[in-house]
Amino acid sequence: MYGVNVCPNPEEPPPDLPAPGTLLVDTSRNDRVGEFQGVAGCYWALRPVGGGREWEADPRHVRPAPPTEQLRSHTARMNARSRGEVL
Repeated sequence: MYGVNVCPNPEEPPPDLPAPGTLLVDTSRNDRVGEFQGVAGCYWALRPVGGGREWEADPRHVRPAPPTEQLRSHTARMNARSRGEVL
C-alpha cells in the first residue's frame, strides 16, 4: 500500500518516532504540515490536518511543526470546517 520498503541508508539509526497525531513539517514538500500517522517501511505516513490523503515522507526531511505553523494549520482546518468543506 505504501510503496517501497527499502531504506535510503539501512545502517543509519532510525529517528525517534513521534506520537500519533503529532504535527510535523515535510520540508521536501514545500513545508507541508501533516499529522504523524505511523511508519510505512522506511517512511513516515503523514495526513493533512484537515483530513485527506496520506503521503509518505522521508524522516530526514521532517521536522516538528513550531507553534506558529500548528496554529496556522488548526485555523485553516476550522475555517474549512465553518465553510462545510470538512467535518
